[in-house]
Amino acid sequence: MLRLTWFFMIELRSPSEIESMKRAGDLVARAFALLRPHVRAGTRLDELDRMVAELLRSEGAGAPYKGYRPSPSVPPFPGTVCASVNEQVVHGIPGPRKLRDGDIVGIDIGATLGGWVGDACYTYAVGDVSPRARKLLDVTGECLEAAIAEVAPGKRLGDVGAAIQEIAESNGYGVVKELGGHGVGRKLHEDPHVNHFGKRGHGLRLREGMTFTIEPMVNEGTPEIELLRDGWTMVTRDGKLSAQYEHTLAVTRGGCEILTPWHLRMDETAAPIAPAG
Repeated sequence: MLRLTWFFMIELRSPSEIESMKRAGDLVARAFALLRPHVRAGTRLDELDRMVAELLRSEGAGAPYKGYRPSPSVPPFPGTVCASVNEQVVHGIPGPRKLRDGDIVGIDIGATLGGWVGDACYTYAVGDVSPRARKLLDVTGECLEAAIAEVAPGKRLGDVGAAIQEIAESNGYGVVKELGGHGVGRKLHEDPHVNHFGKRGHGLRLREGMTFTIEPMVNEGTPEIELLRDGWTMVTRDGKLSAQYEHTLAVTRGGCEILTPWHLRMDETAAPIAPAG
C-alpha cells in the first residue's frame, strides 16, 4: 500500500488503521473507568499502576510507558502509568505514596494493542477538593474541549494551541510550553509536535488521516517547570497545582474523532468535560 506522508514524516492513517487505533484507545478508556472507584484517600499509586498492568496483560496489550527512555541519559520509566499528584505536572512515578483527601492526581495511560498505540490522561479529584483545585480542573477540561473543536482538515496547529492558551491565560493560569502533544500510531511518540500555545492561522495545516494527542498541562501559577532528581517527574516551579487532560485524536473528513473515549467510558458526573467525537 502506498502511504502518503506530510512534512516531518507525518503518516496519514487509513480508515482501517484508525479503526485499529480505536481499539487501543478504547482499552485506555476502560482503564480510566476501572481506576475511578479506587482513586480515593489511602490508595497507593503503585496499586493503581498494578491494576492497569493487569488489565493490559489480560487483554494481550503492551505497556508502552514501561521501560521507555527517550535517550540513553534518561533512566527507563519504571511504571505502567504515570501518576502526577498536585504540583507534579507530568511523568510522576507510581510508587508507594498514598493519596490524601483533597489531592488531584493526573493518571497518564498508554496501551499497545495489535501494534497500535492509545495514549490519554485524566486528572482525578480525590475526595473533596478545594474550590481552587476544582476550578483548575474545570478550566483545563475546557482547554482540551476548545482545542478539540479546532481540529479539522485545513485548520492549523496554531489554532489548536491558541484555543488552549486563550482560555488558560484568561483565567490567570500558565500553560506549560516545554512539553506538548505528539503524533501517535505505531509508536508512542511520532511527528508532529503539538504546542499548547500558538497563534491562530499559523503552524502545520491539518490533513485527514493525521493522528495525534492534545494534552494541555495547565498550572495554577507560573508556567515554569522543573525536573526532579528521579529524571522523570516534572513539577511546577512555584509549587502550585497543575492539571492535565489528554485525548488521542484522528483528523477526519468532517472534523475529528476521539480515539480514547474516557469521557464516554466513565460516569458523566465524574468527567469535567464530554467533548463530542
